[in-house]
Amino acid sequence: MKILVTGTAGFIGYHLAKKLLERSDEVVGLDNINDYYDVNLKYGRLKELGIDRDEVESNNSQSAINYQQSTKFKKHKFYKCDLADSEAINHIFEVENFDAVVNLAAQAGVRYSLENPHAYVQSNVVGFLNILEGCRKFNVKNLAYASSSSVYGLNQSQPFKTTDKTEHQVSLYAATKKSNEMMAHTYAHLYGIQTTGLRFFTVYGPWGRPDMAPMLFTDAILNNRPIKVFNNGKMSRDFTYIDDIVDGIIKVIDNPAQPNPEWNAKDPEISSSSAPYKLYNIGNNAPLPLMTFIETLEEALGKKAEKNFMPMQDGDVVSTYADVSDLIEDFGYKPNTNLKDGIDKFVKWYREFYKIIP
Repeated sequence: MKILVTGTAGFIGYHLAKKLLERSDEVVGLDNINDYYDVNLKYGRLKELGIDRDEVESNNSQSAINYQQSTKFKKHKFYKCDLADSEAINHIFEVENFDAVVNLAAQAGVRYSLENPHAYVQSNVVGFLNILEGCRKFNVKNLAYASSSSVYGLNQSQPFKTTDKTEHQVSLYAATKKSNEMMAHTYAHLYGIQTTGLRFFTVYGPWGRPDMAPMLFTDAILNNRPIKVFNNGKMSRDFTYIDDIVDGIIKVIDNPAQPNPEWNAKDPEISSSSAPYKLYNIGNNAPLPLMTFIETLEEALGKKAEKNFMPMQDGDVVSTYADVSDLIEDFGYKPNTNLKDGIDKFVKWYREFYKIIP
């Protein structure tokens, strides 16, 4: 299968591309490599996929639609390209002839959306429209895309179910992800594109994002700085190890959405449709207190954290808890990485990448 994976310089996109290549799929990667966080980390991920930084930057100076061939994987090439560039996206779809698309590229981060809202509309809304249009114009029927647990917003009914209403987002980031779900349904209904949205829950692991708690906390602890513990530590998250996330994504790629023959327009079920449209939560299905996460990280680092307990942040939520019963029922999905093992693997990678001697 030939698959476009957007966001391959990102955390989840890198891991997914690597796994697909290892099972002999053909993967075309795409990323704009913006400076929302350290581009050295992004290029480090690409290097693992056989993509050279100097060549990427040289190609991009010549044309936004040039690509680099991987030196490690014969079936991998990479385009440095912005999702909001409709002409470039159209060209890539035209010349590559994809069997499936996985859209993971997005402007990430709940808190940053309070500072730079326009970036979210350009990447997450305009960019996603360009992906949908590429699928429509060039007859790609299999589309999986990243949504987020953030869409549940003010909903306090736990665990979060894909059948829950999600009309009360508390950040623009979440609102753009909700808009992706609605846009995807429109294209599924009008054009028969098989669209599957994945609501991710607190992903962590090697090569993670530096704006997320594992990296922020680890950096602070190792450099003798206090960590910020919001809502006075009275929070919980459905921490999900990256390998378990990738496993779920691949199951969805291999089994694109189908119309629900039992869907009733007079009593519409939210997570499916008469169109080939489906939503899944993808998480560990076992939330843990934030303080448990911190204690596990401290143990792996062999060092205690100095903690600054702080009030809740705007745009954040107290708890996330994924009901993944649909993924279990449809695909036999079962996360199998416990927090201690996942944190140990993350810390090992962190020390190696940043050359920190225990």
